[in-house]
Amino acid sequence: MSVRKFIAPTARQALREIRNELGEDAVILSNRSTEQGVEILALGNEDIARMTGKFAASTGRPAMPEVQAQLVKTVVPPTAGNEDILGEIKSMHSMLQQQISAMSWNDVQRADPQRAGLLRRMLNAGFSALLAGQLMDKMPPGKEQGESWIKQVLKRNLRVAGESDDIVTQGGVYALIGPTGVGKTTTTAKLAARAVVRYGADKVALLTTDSYRIGAYEQLKIYGKILGVAVHAVKDTDDLRLTLSALRHKHLVLIDTVGMGQRDERVADQNEMFDAAGVKRLLLLNSTSSGDTLEDVVRMYHSKQVTGCIATKLDEAVNLGAVLDVAVRHRLVMHYMANGQRVPEDLHPANLDYLLHRAIKPAGQMTAFTIHELDFPILMAGGGANSAPSSAGGGSPAFAGKSAMAESGVGYAF
Repeated sequence: MSVRKFIAPTARQALREIRNELGEDAVILSNRSTEQGVEILALGNEDIARMTGKFAASTGRPAMPEVQAQLVKTVVPPTAGNEDILGEIKSMHSMLQQQISAMSWNDVQRADPQRAGLLRRMLNAGFSALLAGQLMDKMPPGKEQGESWIKQVLKRNLRVAGESDDIVTQGGVYALIGPTGVGKTTTTAKLAARAVVRYGADKVALLTTDSYRIGAYEQLKIYGKILGVAVHAVKDTDDLRLTLSALRHKHLVLIDTVGMGQRDERVADQNEMFDAAGVKRLLLLNSTSSGDTLEDVVRMYHSKQVTGCIATKLDEAVNLGAVLDVAVRHRLVMHYMANGQRVPEDLHPANLDYLLHRAIKPAGQMTAFTIHELDFPILMAGGGANSAPSSAGGGSPAFAGKSAMAESGVGYAF
């Protein structure tokens, strides 16, 4: 086993040298400040693998090399077995990696405060570390107008339905899907109102599959009466097929769906029903939801028949980063944005300039969830070694999850 010593002026440079020589899986054993800079002792992953292999192949407890015993004797009892020592080494490795990553992020904040500040703003706005890290890695070094560059990149990668792709213009059969409380019934009425104004009430029909929620059918029926549009309730796949067959002369048929959580087993049944009837879908995304929740919603509802999304409740959302982040990463075409309960006023074509301005504007009042400058190194260090800064792109940080994004085959226009 060979323990390597690395000395560099900064922790960032030392980590880069360790990765270059020992690989991404190198185990850091200790670090300390010296007159020459930062001294780090590291162990190659191959040595750990050999140690583990020897122990697995033996029923005894072979003596540990002297240098390793010296490294761990202050942490574990001298009579401990190999498995205990390896466990302690892994624990030490994790703690030291976090400490060094925090030191490295402090270096980044001092060396490039603008880039670090933009990253904090994006995370505070609700953007994922995955997407924000990609943007920071690709942002040209010394970019004075970093905010403008980020907006331009996001604008190129956010897909918005044009006039020819507009569902009201195209016509057809569309189901509005999404979890409970996202605004499906109100948005259905808003879209129907736009179609009625353009094509007349006799060219529009409304359907509902919601037989669970008390008053759901009655609510849609009230909207239909106001608009002069027929409203039908359907129970199952056969009923849906028969109803759609009878409405085939309509320009636009909109289907309001059952409100249910994205993990409800009925979501799969609903998808099967719409697939069998050839119904296209629009996924409604609640702009007030957290990024994790929106990610789960898209994962559970997304399919080839989902033609796009509508961002709802913009008037209630403090941050818009999460909904835009999900739309970018999942290549969802944004058709409309809804910002209130009024029918039909509070529905508008997706306006990227407005959305990006709201998403990336400087934070107003600080809250308990705001990431502050002093919190930032600790937060980013929590991602492990892969979240430590690297020389990627313009000398900007590399992030945990960056390789996962590359493996997913998702590419962006920078």
